[in-house]
Amino acid sequence: MMATVEIPIWLLVVVLVFASMSFFSHFLVPSVRWFFRKRMERVVARLNAKLDRPIQPFKLMARPDMIVRLVHDPQVAEAIAAEAALTGEPETVVHQRARRYAREIVPAFSATVYFGFAARATKWLARLVYRVHIGRFDEGAFGAIDKKATVVFVMNHRSNMDYILVTHLAASRSALSYAVGEWARIWPLSGLIRASGAYFIRRRSGNLLYRRVLARYVQMATAEGVTQAIFPEGGLSLDGRVGRPKLGLLGYIVSGYEEGGPDVVFVPVSLAYDRIIEDRVLVAAHAAGVRRFRGSVWSGAQFVGRQLRRMLTRRFRKYGIASVSFGAPLSLAEFLKAPHEDATAEIAEALMARIARNVPVLPVPLVTAALGEETEIARDALMHRAEALAAELRAIDVHLELPDGSVPKAVETALAILSLRKIVRSAKGRVTVLPKDRALIGFYAAPVRQHLAASAASEMGDFRPSARIRNRSGHKITK
Repeated sequence: MMATVEIPIWLLVVVLVFASMSFFSHFLVPSVRWFFRKRMERVVARLNAKLDRPIQPFKLMARPDMIVRLVHDPQVAEAIAAEAALTGEPETVVHQRARRYAREIVPAFSATVYFGFAARATKWLARLVYRVHIGRFDEGAFGAIDKKATVVFVMNHRSNMDYILVTHLAASRSALSYAVGEWARIWPLSGLIRASGAYFIRRRSGNLLYRRVLARYVQMATAEGVTQAIFPEGGLSLDGRVGRPKLGLLGYIVSGYEEGGPDVVFVPVSLAYDRIIEDRVLVAAHAAGVRRFRGSVWSGAQFVGRQLRRMLTRRFRKYGIASVSFGAPLSLAEFLKAPHEDATAEIAEALMARIARNVPVLPVPLVTAALGEETEIARDALMHRAEALAAELRAIDVHLELPDGSVPKAVETALAILSLRKIVRSAKGRVTVLPKDRALIGFYAAPVRQHLAASAASEMGDFRPSARIRNRSGHKITK
């Protein structure tokens, strides 16, 4: 037993390496994980004591465990068997594909990243770029939502700043879980987004197995009470209006609801900006008729560089107001008590109507709507038009978010923003619209025109309770 054994140095090195790896994986790693896990639990306990909607255990589940739970869900297993039967592939191969989809979708939420970094970063950035206002918000209606219910914020999509703005405003109440598209899969941005609780989706995938895995993740998260935020339009508005809803994520939530289970409460959120960072890209895509954006990494870097230079030289000006209004919550349980031909389409239409109705009107949209099709107008005439338009909007109960509630101040603010960007020229008592950015006037005026059109349609009886619309499948839906 005490005899000396001689071995080559290379073999000794191999033995020591494997011994170190074994010690690390069996003793050190579990201890480190336990330490950070206990630390995280203390952080979450402190956060939950402050939040209106506590962070749910499902959201804190380890990502590998969540992937296993999702892949072995009975409905996913049925989809795997059906896919294998359809394609003739072995179920083990299809199962691995489902696991790959699950790894792609499932987030890796970190309370430290979300509240320690993301919430602070979004607050700093939102307030750096905009004067952030909250428009309409019924504290009583929001406070009356059952604490056991799952809250889903349903929003119009104006800018990629939407994520930042809403995260900042909701950080004191809950941790939001977003669905993000392919644009967010760029390393290292993808890791930060996943750690913030967002889940990745393929917006145009028609693969049935993928859609089943995605549907089950959304339904699990909803059933477990995870607060979510979704954009039913499916992409940024190209014309400035609140668009038609796509029924994907809403359909998963509605179809996954079980009668008698925890309620799902939809909160309509209406966003408006005096300046949208991507406006020229969106207008160009709308003119081309193709949802393909011509922006590039280089042009984005140039834009950021210009803003940084302005900050350093103290010439940076905020982009005006960014306003968020919260509409009346809609309970899914209450909604489903009445008979519906197509519950998903109907609830989508009801939510989008509430969102469109509550979009705030800011100085730039007001002034661009007052400009209309004019290429040149006297400043006094523009002021009179803006005042008449503001009065008309107030008469139909549209929320105006103007500096000190003053139309003259709103006109001054809007012209300063538009002149700085060389969209208009204001000189010698006249305002001239420059031809190259004529389309931007219509883009920013669109929300005002949508309000007026909705009011006119309502007066003509187009939105009577018995009026009927059709969803994309052609089925009639009673509103």
